[in-house]
Amino acid sequence: MDGDRVPSAVRDAPFREPRYAPRRLEVTHRRDGALVLRNTTPWSDRFATTNAPLDHWSQAAPDRLWVAERAGDGWRGVTFGEAGHRVPRLATALADLGLGPDRPLLILARNTVDHALIAYAAMRLGCPIAPLSPQYGQASADPARLAHAAALIRPAAIYVEDGAAAAVAIARDEVLKDLPVIASRAVQPGQIDFATLDAARPTDNRARPEQAAKLLLTSGSTGKPKAVICSHANVSFNAAQIQACYDDPDPPVVVNSAPWSHSLGANAILHMIVHRGGTLHIDHGQPVAGRFDETLRNLREIAPTYHNMVPAGWALLADALEADEALARTFFSRVRVLQYGGAGLPQSVCDRVCALAARLTGEQITFAAGYGSTETGPTACNVHWINTRAGLCGLPTPGTTVKLAPEGEKLEVRVKGPQISPGYRGADGALIPLSLDEEGYYRLGDAAKLADPDDPMQGIVFDGRLVENFKLASGTFVAAGALRLAALSAMGGVATDAVVCGEGQAGVGLLVFLNPAQARTLAGDADDLEALAHHPAVKAAVAEGLARLNREAGGGAARVTRALIQRDAPHAHSGELTDKGYINQSMARDRRAADVARLFAADPDPEVIQL
Repeated sequence: MDGDRVPSAVRDAPFREPRYAPRRLEVTHRRDGALVLRNTTPWSDRFATTNAPLDHWSQAAPDRLWVAERAGDGWRGVTFGEAGHRVPRLATALADLGLGPDRPLLILARNTVDHALIAYAAMRLGCPIAPLSPQYGQASADPARLAHAAALIRPAAIYVEDGAAAAVAIARDEVLKDLPVIASRAVQPGQIDFATLDAARPTDNRARPEQAAKLLLTSGSTGKPKAVICSHANVSFNAAQIQACYDDPDPPVVVNSAPWSHSLGANAILHMIVHRGGTLHIDHGQPVAGRFDETLRNLREIAPTYHNMVPAGWALLADALEADEALARTFFSRVRVLQYGGAGLPQSVCDRVCALAARLTGEQITFAAGYGSTETGPTACNVHWINTRAGLCGLPTPGTTVKLAPEGEKLEVRVKGPQISPGYRGADGALIPLSLDEEGYYRLGDAAKLADPDDPMQGIVFDGRLVENFKLASGTFVAAGALRLAALSAMGGVATDAVVCGEGQAGVGLLVFLNPAQARTLAGDADDLEALAHHPAVKAAVAEGLARLNREAGGGAARVTRALIQRDAPHAHSGELTDKGYINQSMARDRRAADVARLFAADPDPEVIQL
């Protein structure tokens, strides 16, 4: 945090102690320029399958709420004790349908109580679950996306939340159309009612640590999605590694919307809750305009002890906390750790939240971050110390080794640890190995560097995707990820996201997505996104922020030469906006090719901001 910008009342406020465990780090500088960081903090391997902690907490804390979802004005939930009875019965019913090892369960559903129960029932059998975004199962969705996933997974049965909503998509897919379909509501003829499965006799089947627990699709940002094999041991040990970062016996209470079709929501949130015996309140809000009110409604009722969102959500929450003191007081009443993931958080958003915490509570709340990929559990690194600096990837989690290896002009992140996936599932069921270097480190394709070259204990910072960086016509490399983050921070909250463009062009251009709440404070006579995008005051704010960025950058590839404000929000159904809430940059450039062309036209139209 910049000490010259932050009010002294914020800088001087004591931290609410998140009770982190001491850090133990071995650092090796190699002659070839590589830097190796190894976390030697002990961690527990007592839970080696995903169901082991569920069985434990069903006995140790049977009355504690495990997972809950909205039901009208209240909440519908299941305790650990209830789950301990229901999951074995559901497992028997799934086994009777022919599910088991190498016969996966495809899941097309939002995060719900039933989704959690059937997922852990399948995994209990050693049957891998393959949760997809429910967008794949919508009648209006591109059928090629579901077809690609179905061909990779080759499931034995399908679970859907809404039988009617998914029927069309399932019926038109050659792989899926004749499979058993289990539905929780709107059950169609020929489908199986979820409620009837809950009456089966319990099974004592137990998965083995080496068996596949989940098949999780990658985002597809660098090609077609791949099916990552997450073994029981990988998922379980990553949760144990995260727990070992804390000296905190209290079970966490969480309000979260991260989808279980991705490793952040499925492993770092849901299974972390199971592992630590905590409580998850499912949030069906989304970090976009018009969908965030549900998140605010939930946070007015449930005060979390730990809160994790994508950066776009933190920008919207900062607006809401500043406008609603009652909400802010509830939110800050017991939270100990704030965390973001999926993309970089602008420092300006971090500063606003920290200032609110200090003003209302007299304490600072630490802002953490995690780093990794589906293949790494997902958490390879995290910030496990008191912190208010945005942009850190952290340090390796306990039991993890990170190598920063020279790759061109940058250092590539490479990882070893017990949470690393064995590989990908091929369309024929064969194992496709990960991309490993000569020492067996998984290569993430990201660049990173030390936050402080003289002090590795300060952590590493993201230095761009090696595959997302591009060259201008001059041959100058553009670090797209770092530039995007710097631009968002410079615009000071008027924008929630931006797409960096300029491959082969004379300069960098941005497609800018507005934060409607902030934009409306500038344009009182405009309401919808299209009107806001055209409003002179909004355009001026974007131009002023980017001009400030350019002054600080000095020149070259860190400057933005043109920008075009988008008249809509990122599109979810196409995959442009992932269901984790961040923009797939390459897909956005493809979908908005006409606007990219406008950015770089020889004679740009008046809506293009020239800098």
